[in-house]
Parts: sequence; C-alpha cells; structure tokens
Amino acid sequence: MAKIKTVATNRKAYHDYHIVDTLEAGIALTGTEIKSVREGRVNLRDGFAIIRDGEVWLLNVHIAPYAGGNRMNHEPRRERKLLLHRREINRLAGRVQEKGWTLVPLRMYLKDNIAKVELALVRGKRQYDKREAIAKRDMEREIRRAAKETFRKR
Repeated sequence: MAKIKTVATNRKAYHDYHIVDTLEAGIALTGTEIKSVREGRVNLRDGFAIIRDGEVWLLNVHIAPYAGGNRMNHEPRRERKLLLHRREINRLAGRVQEKGWTLVPLRMYLKDNIAKVELALVRGKRQYDKREAIAKRDMEREIRRAAKETFRKR
C-alpha cells in the first residue's frame, strides 16, 4: 500500500469553490524544490492551473527556497509543469474552456516519496453560498456542543 504524507492543503479552495471533480497529477520539480516540499514549506492558497500548448501548468504556488541551497536555489513562485495523461488533459481542456470553470490545487502530498498534487475542477461560489456554508457549519458545531453537554449531565 502506498505511503502518503500530506504536505500542504488549500483550505480556502473548499470555502471559495464548488468542487466538481478531482484528479491526481505528478509535478515536475527541481532538486531544491523537492527538498522544500519534503520539509512542508508549500503554500497553495492562491494557486491555480492553466492549460497551455497541450500541457498543464501550475501557477502562483509558493514553494519556499531551500535553506541548505546555494545560489542555484529555485524561484519560489515559478510555473511548474503538471504530469497528466493526454486523455486527462483533453478532458480538462474541454471543461475549462467553458465559462466559470477553473483548475485549483487542493493539496500537495508525497506518495511513496514522489510529489503529487490533487487538482480539482471547480466552479466559484457566490457570496450567499459562502454565508450559507458558514451558517450550516456553525449550526452543526452548536448541535455537537449541545449533545456533548447533555451527555455530560447524565
């Protein structure tokens, strides 16, 4: 069974988007980048992916420079190529060209020491959807708290 270690998650994506579909993609990294990823020094918050010339590129993801690196250290926000099968790229390209669809990284993880990105096909939430999700979460939290209190009193 594959050993998986989550390095970074994009919690903001779950709040800002309706997640429709997810897939796993490999990521092409340099030597110092993979060392920073293994240390967990990754920020996916503003990241997104685009399809250019039949290839998928991950943009705006910050991988901190490796502390033990030298002058050949990597650029923190450089474009990184995602490794997907042609069939998957073609399927995503068809969906992303439609209005309102975006590719967003949900999490980065190490699967058997190989860096992977969980990429999601998403559609943006409206403001009222976000408020509704927050209200629902607060309501569930309140119910759990009340249930816990009644259980303690017994």
